[in-house]
Amino acid sequence: MPGYKLAIDGPAGSGKSTISSLIAKKLGWTHIDTGAMYRAVTLQALELGINLNEEAQYRFLETSTIHYDFDRIYINDRDVTEAIRSEAVTNNVSLVSSFPYVRKKLVELQKQAAQHGNIIMDGRDIGTVVIPNADLKIFLTANVEERAKRRYKEHIKKGKESQISKVIEDIVIRDQKDSTRKESPLRKADDAIVLDTTYLTIEEVVNKIIELTDKKEN
Repeated sequence: MPGYKLAIDGPAGSGKSTISSLIAKKLGWTHIDTGAMYRAVTLQALELGINLNEEAQYRFLETSTIHYDFDRIYINDRDVTEAIRSEAVTNNVSLVSSFPYVRKKLVELQKQAAQHGNIIMDGRDIGTVVIPNADLKIFLTANVEERAKRRYKEHIKKGKESQISKVIEDIVIRDQKDSTRKESPLRKADDAIVLDTTYLTIEEVVNKIIELTDKKEN
């Protein structure tokens, strides 16, 4: 695969997408947010009114198109970047992404997207499943309280009513679901570098990863 491949994994609220987007803009690389892709599938499933617990009902993916471009996510050429951040999508994306069929279809798309150019891809199984031969693998983490605080601030900024205790509870539940699912669970790749972002600013994390990227390139 020509080009540099940077895999960034980590749990909910660790800053994966924000940091990956900023790095991509600084380096002029392509950023692919795989979590947004799973959210897009969840949104479509909700809109179609299927039984979310029935894996066979996700066959709509056979005729669906999903792509991520310039920090915007599209499904069937419809921009759903804002729509996928709804509470309903957030509450169901772990379930939807746990199905082997759904993961198989999206991993195929993600592998294709990583084929050419300098790619920064973030998610939960990038370094372990999607691009296991990535040039550099980063596993971002932070304590639950800090991750919840970040999510809480996002909610307030968007005008959503929220309670920090509920956000903490939601993140703990999401961590448990993501790390225990049978298909591609969240875990650190053996050769990934762990970055704890609890006490770091976004800029500090971005600069650290770019520094690590430079070392790998030289």
